[in-house]
Amino acid sequence: MERHPLNKDFIWRNHVGPFRTISEAQAQAYDRDGYFLMEDAFDLDRIAELLVELDPLEAEFEGFLRDKLGGHAFIARAGEITFNVHPVLRSPAAEAFTRDVVFQDLVHDLLGPDVRLYWDQTVYKKPGTADHFPWHQDNRYAYTEPQQYLTCWVALTDADEENGCPVVAPGLHREGTYKHAFTDLGFEIFPEPPVETVSIPVRAGSIAVFSSLTPHMTGPNLSQDRLRKAYIVQFAPDGAATLQNGLGAGP
Repeated sequence: MERHPLNKDFIWRNHVGPFRTISEAQAQAYDRDGYFLMEDAFDLDRIAELLVELDPLEAEFEGFLRDKLGGHAFIARAGEITFNVHPVLRSPAAEAFTRDVVFQDLVHDLLGPDVRLYWDQTVYKKPGTADHFPWHQDNRYAYTEPQQYLTCWVALTDADEENGCPVVAPGLHREGTYKHAFTDLGFEIFPEPPVETVSIPVRAGSIAVFSSLTPHMTGPNLSQDRLRKAYIVQFAPDGAATLQNGLGAGP
């Protein structure tokens, strides 16, 4: 495993309290393994209210992908997996959701006091999707400095090993961003990780919290009738910038 060419002097810094919302055990797990599970962060009524606005946006994108783009665009594939970016700009419910005190306290504990929303997207994996989503680090899709930002994988429906819950390769985040190869399914850090992996089943309303540097993947959706819905909400320190060829290109 090679480091990304821009990753020259990364040092992982452990987290110390006092914490607003996470426990000492969760902080230690995040530093050691690169992730933890925050169970039942949102009640099901709140998730249902959010889906009232997110589902039509995803259906609109699915239609555009199928009718105008030949069913495939970058890593999105109609009828299999869709990535609908920035619903926060079109959904009042999504905007309010990303401002919730749950996220405010979480990012305070893991990133610090000066933080902003970096990215948001829904990811819907359709029943019968045979392909996994490759092992990757989020920081490889847009190399960001500082490298250590925060991914909140919010389950909008129950996610398990049958329908494609997250799977992580713990401990590898501490070296920073690795070199990836691009495949038809997306960026890939390795076909098989060099450490024992951990599946993270996530109930609707719970959050898989992991570093942008934590290698992770999701498996196929082998179910026949269970659409797996997730809302990915990411936060970065204020002033973070995406780098292109070593130059700041904006957040």
